[in-house]
Amino acid sequence: MDSNTAIAALAALAQSTRLETFRLLVRHEPDGIPAGELARLLDVPQNTMSAHLATLSRAGLVSSERQSRSIIYRADLQGLRDLTLFLLKDCCGGSAELCAPLIAELTPCCAPEVKLS
Repeated sequence: MDSNTAIAALAALAQSTRLETFRLLVRHEPDGIPAGELARLLDVPQNTMSAHLATLSRAGLVSSERQSRSIIYRADLQGLRDLTLFLLKDCCGGSAELCAPLIAELTPCCAPEVKLS
């Protein structure tokens, strides 16, 4: 990810409705949420929600898929991963041990399940 792409993603999230929309989509992964349902859940007019979703989509943070008459929106987790890695790339001047608490804080929610044989 380059600086311009990161700036676009951060700018897209720098608005309360878009930030709440993105966070709601992340919570509903991998199923996604129809656009109309997003508008209802966040009490936003549908045309306003469409504009917000377009901004998030251009920033690489959401994807959409038509299913019958609905458009299902999902958080683009790869876009989130790329943005997070861009922000943390030079974490603590290359001293990984200084970033360990941040990474550990993320791990309980995001750690893959371990399957025992």
